[in-house]
Amino acid sequence: MLLPKKVKHRKWQKGRSRKRQVETRGLELSYGQYGLKAVDAAWLNSRQIEAGRRAITNYLKRQGRLWIRVFPDKPVTKRPPESTLGGGKGSVDRYVFPVRPGRIIFEIDGVNSSTALAALRLAGYKMPFKTKVVSKK
Repeated sequence: MLLPKKVKHRKWQKGRSRKRQVETRGLELSYGQYGLKAVDAAWLNSRQIEAGRRAITNYLKRQGRLWIRVFPDKPVTKRPPESTLGGGKGSVDRYVFPVRPGRIIFEIDGVNSSTALAALRLAGYKMPFKTKVVSKK
């Protein structure tokens, strides 16, 4: 699973949900010919990224090349069950990547269009938001 080796701050504040705002970075295909683009906003955790990566690599059967364009570096804390108020902030439970609409999640190159479309569609089912497959053509 993906998680940062070292962080500047162990616990972050939650921040505001930016469901209406469109992403300004990571909009274009940089490495591959085909990509999986987010249509909605959500927090993408490392388990979901790994599930999408596995779905793509299993379908491609070790041909082509895959790039993961996101990395979970935002810590999410969780309080232990049955804890009372006043005990402070909980410990870090997982790391997430806040995805906004328009962000490219995965990129593929070196395979034909029908294979790439099917592989990226399988990965899209693993994501917690709606996705669409984009290409350079």
